[in-house]
Amino acid sequence: MQESFSFGPVFDRNSKILILGSFPSVQSRAAGFYYANPQNRFWRVLAAVYQEAVPETVEEKRALLLSHGLALWDVLERCEIQGSSDASIRAAVPARIETVTDCADIRRVLVNGATAAKYYARYLEAKTGIPAVCLPSTSPANASYRLERLTELWGKALRAEEA
Repeated sequence: MQESFSFGPVFDRNSKILILGSFPSVQSRAAGFYYANPQNRFWRVLAAVYQEAVPETVEEKRALLLSHGLALWDVLERCEIQGSSDASIRAAVPARIETVTDCADIRRVLVNGATAAKYYARYLEAKTGIPAVCLPSTSPANASYRLERLTELWGKALRAEEA
């Protein structure tokens, strides 16, 4: 087991929806930004939902999030983890969610997969008072969901407030 640290959140005062993953993958930790594994479908899903080009650079990814009122972070700030395996997480330290919620009017919380949902319910929901919507993971390990289905489900959740 190796202790690992996440990186800070992406948000601004206009963020209304907070998307939380569990903890960054090995590739994301090496790149210093979220969902860096090219097999992870997160950025392709968001681009499809908002009918934009798939962002390539960190700056383009930040711009995509912020232009749609999205904040992005992980439920855990630090943990012991083997590789990228959520199942191996030990000694979990939750993110200081108030870093985002004290500055932005977060109205909805979406979690990327069951592990993020579990840790959000355990550590953060009582602090935010916002129940999370658990969405299917965009991870390549979640092969049972095709890109089209992920886009449909994520799109409904992201646009729920617009209806």
